[in-house]
Amino acid sequence: MADKKPFKTQIGGQALIEGVMMRGPKTEAMAVRLPNGEIDVEQWELKPAGWYKKVPFIRGPFNFVSSMVDGYKCLSKSADKSMQGLPEEEPSKAEKWITEKLGDKLMAVVMVIASVLGIALALGLFILVPATVTKIISKFVELPDLAKNVIEGLIKMAVFIVYIALTALLKDIRRTYEYHGAEHKTIACYEAGEELTVENVRKHRRFHPRCGTSFMFLVLFISIVVTSLFRIQWGNLWLRVVLKLCILPVIVSVAYELIKLAGRYDNIFTKIISAPGLWIQRLTTREPDDSEIECAIAAFMPCIPEEKGSDRW
Repeated sequence: MADKKPFKTQIGGQALIEGVMMRGPKTEAMAVRLPNGEIDVEQWELKPAGWYKKVPFIRGPFNFVSSMVDGYKCLSKSADKSMQGLPEEEPSKAEKWITEKLGDKLMAVVMVIASVLGIALALGLFILVPATVTKIISKFVELPDLAKNVIEGLIKMAVFIVYIALTALLKDIRRTYEYHGAEHKTIACYEAGEELTVENVRKHRRFHPRCGTSFMFLVLFISIVVTSLFRIQWGNLWLRVVLKLCILPVIVSVAYELIKLAGRYDNIFTKIISAPGLWIQRLTTREPDDSEIECAIAAFMPCIPEEKGSDRW
């Protein structure tokens, strides 16, 4: 169990479909609420991280991609688990044909297609659309490059916030945001040195400085600064998009190091860089119910190391 003295833990997590995934120093676990009301817990040992995942300003992109891939796999698993026991609809002729042709490879193909579509959507919304809109505005109003960079960055942030706000209107996504809140509350309770019970977890805040939402905001903000420093020209829109993709690892690296600082220290600087992300978490988290908190605790428990304090941040 957690120490009596408050401390910062390495353990982090992600909200899933009707569940939560937690990742500790050596173990990862996911807990999903099944249709029959039971909590299904699955855990596995993590492979030792390579040097490239430990060196500052190099580790950021590698850890980010690894977390995205790992998170997507757990999300896909949780979707399957949350549907166990429910009556299945009769598959269409097209679905039967696809299943027959692809067999066991079907899920892998679906995951690849979904990933490609997700990346394309992200590139379109957060790179191409802001750049195009800014280019259109500059045709009517003469602007210096710095002003264009700021406008482009503000459009990115607006798209990000509006996208989150709209998804929160969907019932299933709102449930996921509740599990997101349960994840944060459970980590906060553990870091406070309290026993992980529903009652104790419930009273903690649902906002956490190491959240992916805060990370995404930092990426968007830093992109404005880095784009201005690299002086990427506005003459050729597509060339600008390609160059921005090339410097994306630099942006992710800086954002990753800042989010690490925010999770480790509590001072004026970290409070300033954490404030916008914590505010946006009001959209990406919701107050969880007791059953959702139970799931978060069930996912967290296997990740606590046997040696107390070895997960200290």
